[in-house]
Amino acid sequence: MTQDILEAVKKAKELSKPRNFTQSVDVIVNIRDLDVKKPENRFDEEVSLPNGRGKGIKIGFVADGELALQAKKAGVDLVITKEQLEEFGKKRKEAKKIANQYDFFVAQADLMPLVGRYLGPVLGPRKKMPKPVPAAIKVDPIIDRLKSTVKVSVKTQASIQALVGTQDMSDEEIAENIEAVLAVLDRNLEKGRNQIKSMFIKTTMGPIARVI
Repeated sequence: MTQDILEAVKKAKELSKPRNFTQSVDVIVNIRDLDVKKPENRFDEEVSLPNGRGKGIKIGFVADGELALQAKKAGVDLVITKEQLEEFGKKRKEAKKIANQYDFFVAQADLMPLVGRYLGPVLGPRKKMPKPVPAAIKVDPIIDRLKSTVKVSVKTQASIQALVGTQDMSDEEIAENIEAVLAVLDRNLEKGRNQIKSMFIKTTMGPIARVI
């Protein structure tokens, strides 16, 4: 299948008209013989792409004290302190804005009860509840890992769509990232990727290129 993926990536790029921004590349997979009404057939995983996402992500970090300082030094986009967290409880509109703007959230473990109380109502429905981390953890490795992470999930439909790179990445890099996403199917489906009904590659604003 790798050769088919490479050819589809190349075609998706060729079909895509030039834009004044670097377009993302997505893989779309439709799955056969999967009843998503059954909870055991749904899954939600985070995948570390071997060649990275190709584009930046925005991370929100909920922390206090030393961990908050470390997060700021690491260049985290948004650091939310305990006091600011409580403020979001009163400013639901602002909380929703942040929930939409940021890709991932991380939180100091002992602040998770407050996160659940003040941000949970907006982060939960968006599947963006923070990952709890110990107060003594090193921030840089967490940030580095998240920079190459994408979410792959099957919820209400028997299909997945995931970011696998950007158009300025090589065809081979994108194909390797796609293989990492397909490995999720091998782990979660009874027949793995043999249950793929159809698969497509597309850029942000370009037409789809069929793989199978």
